[in-house]
Amino acid sequence: MTTLHEKAWAKLNISLDVAERRADGYHDMTMVMQAVSLCDEVCISFNESGCIQAKSNLSFVPGDERNLAVRAAVCYLRAAGKEGQGMLITLDKRVPVGAGMGGGSSDAAAVLRALNRHYGAMSPAALEELSASVGSDVPFCVRCGTALATGRGEKLETLPDMPPCDFVICKPDFSISTPELFRKLDQCSARCHPDTAGLLAALEEGNLDQLCRRMYNVFEDIDDRRMRIVKEIKGCLLDHGALGAVMTGTGSAVFGVFRPGAAPEQAIASLRREYGFCEKAVSVGRQI
Repeated sequence: MTTLHEKAWAKLNISLDVAERRADGYHDMTMVMQAVSLCDEVCISFNESGCIQAKSNLSFVPGDERNLAVRAAVCYLRAAGKEGQGMLITLDKRVPVGAGMGGGSSDAAAVLRALNRHYGAMSPAALEELSASVGSDVPFCVRCGTALATGRGEKLETLPDMPPCDFVICKPDFSISTPELFRKLDQCSARCHPDTAGLLAALEEGNLDQLCRRMYNVFEDIDDRRMRIVKEIKGCLLDHGALGAVMTGTGSAVFGVFRPGAAPEQAIASLRREYGFCEKAVSVGRQI
């Protein structure tokens, strides 16, 4: 039987802004997002079972439709008129779970790209539209590259590629609940906001220094004891030469941006010992 392989690239939020809560319960968001080379490996094996299941190297990852990768496959096969096709989706998880790096969304996106390459049933625009029904971050994870995401995160505008740089990504050994952070954000009376216009101008100019000065995530201002560790990691990255450092998504991963080849190995080893996960990555371009 046919087997498909696809990389599920992680995403980073170069900036993240949140507007007031909408009537439908969601928040309007404005985010500059970047795909990076840290990835899960996704393998799809077709079979005659008529069922879609997932398995992972992490025992707590569900194998049914609670898993976005399974949900993505169900949605694609239904839209493509291929219902009844059985498959096993094997996920080799390398992107930390609960890090704000879109691990589950990127797995779903990889499934959609792989199935569409196999069946060829949808245009890129149609695939992105379908992916929005799977999850808010899935359209970006399908497309990758550098993009401005608005709405719930599903409305995308392609941006110029980030200037060449290295990312150092550190995740402490805890995760942060996304609903919890949104509740706390709604209770904040005053918020600072990222200079999105200035960041977009820096991207247009290819000015890495100006871009890094404008990296900002509104969730970092929430009164939460875990943000102290986020600030400690940012401080370590900046002390070792990062041009800028910021938390991605609702955390808990933090990344620093370095000039190409300047990522400090000693700092990476130290962060790994202190906090757990720490790896280097580079940017990944558009995939569809």
